Amino acid sequence: MAKAKTSITTENRSGSAADAAAKEQRTEMPLSDLHPFEGHPFKVLDDELMEQTVESIKQIGVVSPLIVRPDPEGGFEILSRHRRLHAAQLAGLETVPVIVKEMDDDAAIIFMVDSNLQRENILPSERAFSYKMKLEAMKHQGERSDLQPETTSRQLGEKLQTSVAVMSEEMGESQRQIQRFIRLTNLIPEILDMVDEKKIAFNPAVELSYLKPSEQKEFLEAMDYAQASPSLSQAQRLKKLSQEGGCTLDAMCEVMNEIKKDELDHVTIKNEVLRKYFPKSYTPKQMQDTIIRLLEKWQRSKQRDMER
Repeated sequence: MAKAKTSITTENRSGSAADAAAKEQRTEMPLSDLHPFEGHPFKVLDDELMEQTVESIKQIGVVSPLIVRPDPEGGFEILSRHRRLHAAQLAGLETVPVIVKEMDDDAAIIFMVDSNLQRENILPSERAFSYKMKLEAMKHQGERSDLQPETTSRQLGEKLQTSVAVMSEEMGESQRQIQRFIRLTNLIPEILDMVDEKKIAFNPAVELSYLKPSEQKEFLEAMDYAQASPSLSQAQRLKKLSQEGGCTLDAMCEVMNEIKKDELDHVTIKNEVLRKYFPKSYTPKQMQDTIIRLLEKWQRSKQRDMER
């Protein structure tokens, strides 16, 4: 059976209004005509939020249209609301509302990044690759518009800093923080997933991004050996070892096996361990008071033993 072509209709208008309408229209489009933006960094997860979105679509449909652009190779490329497409598929819809925009590749990347970063709960990996993609697109736009053959490397560097400064203003993020997020794109996927899952904190992850890919793979072994995530100081030491050419598996295991300062300052006892020694009716405050009294009694007993 031949695939039906998407039909886009517009009102009969004249002059520039008709031209503008032709470039940006709302219509119903078959899901089969749509595909994700190539290389987009945003994860589409079948999580609780997706389940809620699917239920909402089943009840009231897709209210906010997807933003798409024509793909020269066929169909339409999604610029914004990839999650809604997946939810519509799960909900059993055959068509969704879209707005069609005409954009070149660089403009499309910038629009895709800006639109998707408005979501809540953006993962570190999503933000990292979004910033990198947008910066590359902005640099490319600048090169096309005003790059001359005699442009020097110093001028290119200045253009890069200008792009970062513009991004900083638009994103409400410091230039340094943007560059630190972009550093995360140097992490191997396994470590970057751990950053998304909050198994490795952001600041240590930035330091780990300076390790070579082979060193990062061995770091995973060292982390598993120590059964611990790296502190900032440990990650900084691993970075220095890498720069000095001494970042071996044994060296990383030694660093990761060290007792962290915060572990020296704190003693943590899990609630389920304590609960078996106290009545169920005891509050945390009552448990704490009882523990302190028993420790004081134990301390007095030890002092008497020493005085004998």
